[in-house]
Amino acid sequence: MANIRITKQFTFETGHALYGYDGKCKNVHGHSYKLSVTVIGSPISDSNHVKYGMVIDFGDLKKIVNKEIVDVFDHATVFNKNTPHVELAKELSDRGHNVLLVDYQPTSEMMVIDFAQKIQPLLPDHIKLHSLRLQETRSSYAEWFASDN
Repeated sequence: MANIRITKQFTFETGHALYGYDGKCKNVHGHSYKLSVTVIGSPISDSNHVKYGMVIDFGDLKKIVNKEIVDVFDHATVFNKNTPHVELAKELSDRGHNVLLVDYQPTSEMMVIDFAQKIQPLLPDHIKLHSLRLQETRSSYAEWFASDN
């Protein structure tokens, strides 16, 4: 049977700051991110299977991405834990803010790599992660393709 790609889109609001950056993004700011998750596989051919004709149930893909990405990053502020931003993170956290400390510069490029590493192992064996697209603004996005990695 043919391989088919399916895509599910997600949105979440996240703040971040880029330590050491030479522009405005060194300041704490936020984005309305749009994440497109594309998987590839063959539709289930067993007519007795409850998911007959599906590559993966969109609801099952949604559960994975929400648990690993959206529920974690939505309305959080992300800082690189290996920078002095860790002090700001502690201050915000102590005041009840949702703060994530990651071991990378929280750019769209690095976030999309992190997301791929979180999503891939949770997909069923017959499904492969094809690509991710993380849109930071209306005109700017980062993409990750399995074929490039």
